[in-house]
Amino acid sequence: MLLDTASLYFRAFYGVPDKVKAPDGTSVNAARGLLDIIAKLITLYRPTHVVACWDDDWRPQWRVDLIPSYKTHRVVEVIVDGPDVEEVPDPLEAQLPLIRQTLAALDIPIVGVAAHEADDVIGTLATRSGMPVDIVTGDRDLFQLVDDERDVRVIYTARGMSNLEVVTDAVVVAKYGVLPSQYADFATLRGDASDGLPGVAGVGEKTAATLLQAHGDLAGIRTAAAAGEGMSAGVRAKVLAASAYLDVAPTVVAVATDLDVEVPARRLRPLDPAESDAAELLAEQWNLGGSMTRAIAAVASVES
Repeated sequence: MLLDTASLYFRAFYGVPDKVKAPDGTSVNAARGLLDIIAKLITLYRPTHVVACWDDDWRPQWRVDLIPSYKTHRVVEVIVDGPDVEEVPDPLEAQLPLIRQTLAALDIPIVGVAAHEADDVIGTLATRSGMPVDIVTGDRDLFQLVDDERDVRVIYTARGMSNLEVVTDAVVVAKYGVLPSQYADFATLRGDASDGLPGVAGVGEKTAATLLQAHGDLAGIRTAAAAGEGMSAGVRAKVLAASAYLDVAPTVVAVATDLDVEVPARRLRPLDPAESDAAELLAEQWNLGGSMTRAIAAVASVES
């Protein structure tokens, strides 16, 4: 089970009321909520391994160099020679060290890679794992990794933790009319305002799906447009006009699958008494309440 950790702690932060504080007044709603999310996921899906994939760089410069608008609307401070600062509410930012501590207390490895997003870590680990993979995210960009043949699916959280959706090949086809292997090209054509991707002007989801159904992939679409075949004059003009964007966008949209990172070998396991005591002490220090207790119990239940 590969966790898109930022997606989940943002969901926890906005979904859990900020009523309970740590003794020093620090908000702990995101940390408590993430623990409850993890407990629920482990209980429901019984993973043998869990990895918390981390954004070491939420807006890599190499992606920005290709498409300068990439995630621009989420930047609050530009850092020279370093990752830009993402717009994160202060009460959530203050909880990130605690979130890392709680994951460590449960012996859940945290994996990030310099100059890459958690999506890229997920793509690499999903490709190399050699076992069935569940990717937990609210980000549909990761639908490009779904693959029934390799037993890779997405546990999609966008409709809430009480309404999780298991995304397989058939679900992607039913939703968008394209295969998961075509999804990155589909997203490139359609664009995505939430990521600052403009897409091809005048080409929405239906047209993008129709083009991919007819021509297979973006390269096939561009070849057909250049030849003036297989599409209306209007659509052809739109594809040709977007040539500069289409030269670079696929590299931005595609999730990396070849990073220099190993799949963590350690299995999810019950905590030993000393580890359990340490986790409960952390919970007491930060007023995490039953959230840590439930997470410890979920981890302990896996082997049984």
